[in-house]
This record gives sequence, structure tokens and C-alpha cells, in this order.
Amino acid sequence: MQLSRTEIHLDGRWARPDGTEKIPVENPFTEEIIAEIPACTATDVDRAVTAARAAFDGWADTDPLDRAAALDRLYAALASRASTLAETISLELGTPQKFATRVQVGLPLTVLKSYVDLARQPDAAETIGNSLVLREPVGVVGAITPWNYPLHQVIAKLAPALAAGCTVVLKPSELTPLVAYQLFDAIDEARLPPGVVNLVTGTGPVVGEALAGHPDVDMVSFTGSTAVGRRISHLAADRIARVALELGGKSANIILDDADLPTAVRAGIANCFINSGQTCTAWTRMLVHRSRYAEALELAAQFAAGYQLGGPFEPATRLGPLVSATQRDRVRAHIERGLADGGRLVTGGLDAPVPERGHFVAPTIVADVDPDSALAQEEIFGPVLSVIAFDDLDQAVAIANNSRYGLAGAVFAGDDERALAVARRIRTGSVEINGGSFNPLAPFGGYKQSGIGRELGGHGLAEFTQLKAIQHRTVQQEAGQREAVQR
Repeated sequence: MQLSRTEIHLDGRWARPDGTEKIPVENPFTEEIIAEIPACTATDVDRAVTAARAAFDGWADTDPLDRAAALDRLYAALASRASTLAETISLELGTPQKFATRVQVGLPLTVLKSYVDLARQPDAAETIGNSLVLREPVGVVGAITPWNYPLHQVIAKLAPALAAGCTVVLKPSELTPLVAYQLFDAIDEARLPPGVVNLVTGTGPVVGEALAGHPDVDMVSFTGSTAVGRRISHLAADRIARVALELGGKSANIILDDADLPTAVRAGIANCFINSGQTCTAWTRMLVHRSRYAEALELAAQFAAGYQLGGPFEPATRLGPLVSATQRDRVRAHIERGLADGGRLVTGGLDAPVPERGHFVAPTIVADVDPDSALAQEEIFGPVLSVIAFDDLDQAVAIANNSRYGLAGAVFAGDDERALAVARRIRTGSVEINGGSFNPLAPFGGYKQSGIGRELGGHGLAEFTQLKAIQHRTVQQEAGQREAVQR
């Protein structure tokens, strides 16, 4: 399996980048450099955008059924590479192989297939009075994606953009870029027209800035940190370009006094530690009614003990390394500060045993966390759970909403109706009640500083379109004109 790449993908072919600098790609478990990729320049971004702009009119005018057929060919090409894709993600991210297969690859395949179906059934034109209302593709899209779900986050942008008739320039994260190269091998096999999708690799300060600020990019779709999202918003605003931002989260899992406590705590632990805690929707705050608080802490420690640390290809591994030494050190600093701020360590922490190699942080639970403290307010992006007690429902809702983020959350209660009533009061883009499963067809996105816009399903497709109203002459207008002529 080829990992290192020397080229980028422009106008339907592999091409040499403008410069010669390389970016090393590390295996976070072995801490070894496993590949190198090009460090592109603003010149490369301009070449990619020029190709996307030249391809736009033809792709936008392509029959939706033909676009659906192209996406279906891409689905087949990716599905045939599923095991290689999962292996690559495990190598560059450290994700356990089972999770890489089921979620890191399985989920984007499901999402891609959903857009094949949506492209086959385009929205009919709407008539409002004497107006024909159409949806048209927004144009050239700059897609900037993160490292934590390196295939899913790409497909969540690429598939709806292509289905809508847009062309795309993709900049994947330089930490996990290898699976994007395999995606473009599949794009070649699927015979997408030249220039419809283009790949540039490099750093955010160079390539990301050039793409977000390019005058011929009509829309920037970004997933990542709120700080970078803010910068992209400013760059796009200077030329009045559209943005779609999927940013950070600090989601709360509210466990009411009548909830099935073992189920609620087990689900909360699993959600918090998924992908080694490197998930924007992770329920990193567990809010428990005080009458069941002590029991919940015992259960949480018990369940956390089952998360064995190890290499991604070891069958017993449930928690892989963090993506980099920088990320590991950042998470450790959050734990240290959280304990200094008065949190009580339940399990894990800085002194817990971890493998000798790899960027590991032990699964950590901190109790008695102040809702206003950094541990309860900052997105940590590691396997760290804050547990907070509440006395009544209003207090629980207030704590849950006490965040600048509003991406996801959960409620566990004795019945769905009570859980639903609480879910309606939480200011987030999605809420799971009593273990409801993630729906890849439902709109996904956040309130407040968790972002702008929605991904997935029909709502995600609409983000890549703009509305046009065409006014027809009415019978009354024609009668009025005839009367004027007669006069």
C-alpha cells in the first residue's frame, strides 16, 4: 500500500505542486514517520480553483441523474477499497481497526449512498404566485476538513456539493491526509469529469487561508475549531462569500432521577470516549441528579475500566492514541488544570499507566466539576469526562445551556416524553433521548459558536444551493397591458 505521495490532483490528473517542501505524516501509535505529502502553496490553490471554476458550468448543467450515476460509481470505487481505507485511517489516526471499519469508513459510505439517492430525486421547482422558485448550485466550494474523521468529514461536504452541481477544491488536514489520496484514486476510477474535484494539501495558515480567501471561491465549508472557523468567516466576509461552519462542542448528557442509570452511564462513557474522545459531539459533561450521583460515579469508573489502551490493530484495544504529541499534551494540561480548580479524580489522570509508546491519555473521569470551570467549558478533545451534580430539572437545563457551544447532547429519563420535554429546552443542534441512535439523514450542525449551517441529508444538500425566483406574466398583467393599448 502506497502511503507517501508527491503530487496533488488538479483538473482530473495528478500534477506536481508548485514547491518542493514536504509535510511528514506520523503514526501516532509507533511515533514513526510513515509518509510525506506536498506542502502546497497559494499558487497551487489558485491552480485548483481555476480548474474548478472552468469545470463548473458543465457540471452544473449536467442532468441530476448523470450526477447521481457519477456519485454511484464513486460509491462503488470506495466500497471496494473499504478495508484499505480503514487500515490507512488506523495508521494515520490511531483509531482501533474495528471502529475504523464500522464508523470511519462505514459511515461515509452510508452518507455517500444517501446523496446518490437524493441526486436521483431533485427537488421540484416551487411555484409561489407568479414566481417559479428554483434551487441552483452555489458555485465553486472550498472544503477544509479536520483530522478526527478524515474520510467522513470529506464525504459530508463533497457528496452534497457534487449532487447539487457544485465543483470542489479539497484541503484535508495535514495530520491525516493519506485517506484523501485514496479517495482521489477512487474519484479517478469513477471517471468524474476533470476539474470537478481537486486536491491541495498543506497547512491551514498557507493553503487554508489561500482557499478561504480566494476571490473565485463562492462558498467555504469548514469543519474544525471555533477559532479557525472565526478566521475563515472573516476571510469569506471580505468578499461576501457563503460559509458553512461545523465547529466545536461541549455537549451535556443529562441523567434524570428516574433514568435507567446503568444504561445512561454506559452510553455516556461510550459517547465521551469514542475515537479516543476526539469527537466534536462527545458528551463530555455528565449531569446527574444528586440523589443518584454517587451511584453514577461508581458505574462510570467501572465502565471506564473496560477501555483498554493499545495499538489500533490489537483486537482488545478500545482506546487508541491521540493524534499527536501536541494534542496529548494539551489534554493532559486540561486534566491538570481541572484538578487544580477543585475537580476530584475518579479514575485515570496523569499518573495512570499508559503504553510506553504512542500519544496516549488514560480514560479519565473527574467529579465535582464546577460548571463554570475550564474543564466544563473548554472543548478538550480527549478521553476526559466531567461529572456534575444537579438538584432539579431547571438547574440541569441551565447547566447544560451554560456553554458557548451548542452542538449535541443527550437526555436519559424514565420515559421518552419526559426526556423529550427536556430535550426541547437544550440549545443544541441535536439531542439524543434514551439512547436514540445517530441518524445520518437528519440535519447535523450547531447553535451558538458550534457553527453555521447544516450537514447531511436534504438539509445538507440545500446548503450548497441558492434560490432563484423567476416571475411569469400573469393574466391580470396581460389584461392590464391590453387595456392600456386600447386607450
